[in-house]
Parts: sequence; structure tokens; C-alpha cells
Amino acid sequence: MKAEPETRIVKGKDVRFSVDDLAAMPAATSPWDGVRNYEARNIMRDRMRVGDQILFYHSNCKEPGVAGIAEIVREGYPDHTATDPSHPYYDAKSNPEGPPRWFMVDVRFVHKLSRLVSLKELKQHHDGKLRNMVLLNRGRLSVQPVTQEEFEFIVALGSSDA
Repeated sequence: MKAEPETRIVKGKDVRFSVDDLAAMPAATSPWDGVRNYEARNIMRDRMRVGDQILFYHSNCKEPGVAGIAEIVREGYPDHTATDPSHPYYDAKSNPEGPPRWFMVDVRFVHKLSRLVSLKELKQHHDGKLRNMVLLNRGRLSVQPVTQEEFEFIVALGSSDA
């Protein structure tokens, strides 16, 4: 799951969100809201289950990469920010009276990796263990599936000085 760790102001509010921000939240838990892509929404709504671990990826920053691990603590539910005109992630096409258009999940901080596993480093493994990784083949999607093998490989990279 991708988040932007550097300040970005939308509708007068800073929407930055880093692995450190998640760790600092009450109970180290937060809704993952504001996803406005149907494929990413479907992954959150239909595939994420309580206990699933996620790679927390810092994007749109000087050095993008995997910064930590979080876990799903609440499965997909309607994203109320879509119908709040004052919210940075408001979607004028969402109808508060109709069926929900957007969904979110709640995530809890598990741990920060010993070091950031940069996108540049991930690309070095594109011909090997990460050859089918969605991030390296369709990088713009903010919520992406990761295989268990990919997850374990990246966590091992982030736990070493390699």
C-alpha cells in the first residue's frame, strides 16, 4: 500500500502519511482512506482480510520504497471521506444516500524495516525474485497484491544491510 510521506496540501490540509505517522497514531492504527482507483478499491474491499500484512510503501518522495510493515485490522468498509465536501478526498460523484462507491480498511503498524528498500533496489531484482511484482510492472496503482514470496524477500532485504 502506497502513501506519501512528504507534506502535500489538499484543500488546506496536509495529507502526508508515513510509516512513522502510523506508528505515532493512537493504538498505532488508522483508516486507509482516500483511494480513488477502482482496481485498488476492489483489492481493499474484496481481498484484504484481518491479519493480512502489508508492505508500507513511501511514494511520491525523494526516495520511494518499502519503509515498514502494517497489518489489516478492519476489512473493507465504506469510505465516508468521499461524501464529505470539506475532506481532501471528497468525490463529488459519491452519493451519501446511495450504495458506497469507495471503500477503506484500517491498518495497524507492525514494525519499521531496519532500512528503506528503495524502488531502485527493488528494480535490481526485476529479473529474479520480483519479476512478476505488480509494483515493477504497473507502478501507478496505490494498492497492489504482493505474493508471499515477494513479501518475504522484501522484508529480508529491509532487515539486512545488503
